[in-house]
Amino acid sequence: MNAYLPLAAACAAFVGTHFLMSHPLRATLVYRLRGNGFALLYSAVSLGLFYWMITAFAQAPKGDYFWAVGDVLWGITSILTLVAAILFSGSFIRNPALPGVPDALAAQEPAGVFNVTRHPMMWGFALWGIGHILIAPRIDSFLFAGSIVFLALVGSKGQEIKKRKLAGVEWDAWLRRTQFWPRLSALPSVGFGPWIAGIVLWLAATWGHAFLGVAGAGIFRWWAV
Repeated sequence: MNAYLPLAAACAAFVGTHFLMSHPLRATLVYRLRGNGFALLYSAVSLGLFYWMITAFAQAPKGDYFWAVGDVLWGITSILTLVAAILFSGSFIRNPALPGVPDALAAQEPAGVFNVTRHPMMWGFALWGIGHILIAPRIDSFLFAGSIVFLALVGSKGQEIKKRKLAGVEWDAWLRRTQFWPRLSALPSVGFGPWIAGIVLWLAATWGHAFLGVAGAGIFRWWAV
């Protein structure tokens, strides 16, 4: 287990600094560094620690699987990652949770992927992580992908609490009109933009797995090009 300590440390640092900079340390850092300085620090710390996570994951032992993985799990993961790509792609359009977006935007009626969930970007990360745990059920995957899932979902709830304090009535109204858990039945109505962008992103990402040593992902597992 000691061989996984660098990866565990990197994951803990990545998740921990996100929560520290987003909540208890945020006000002090924004006051001392101002908005742009805080954004620069936040980005630099996050990217640096994520790079550490990636390198530690690459160096961690690839142990035995905890369950058998076949075409069924690959199919489920392919669907999960496609949905993740659609949610992620649509999350940049009129998202009141993004930094720098006016709080008044929360007074809008939800549209697009926000009819699925109020946290489409975070659920995109979470579904990606869940899918990769399903098809690579190893200790290194549990640590790496599990950290992404935990940060995405727990961080989303923390964001709601923070936004409710800052945006007040407008954010309360947004919470009433949207939902945390994805309503997948609303996916067909999110619009052409998220679907097209999501499919392109999904195809590019799954095709690119071949360059990472994965024999095939998504449709490329069954359809060689």
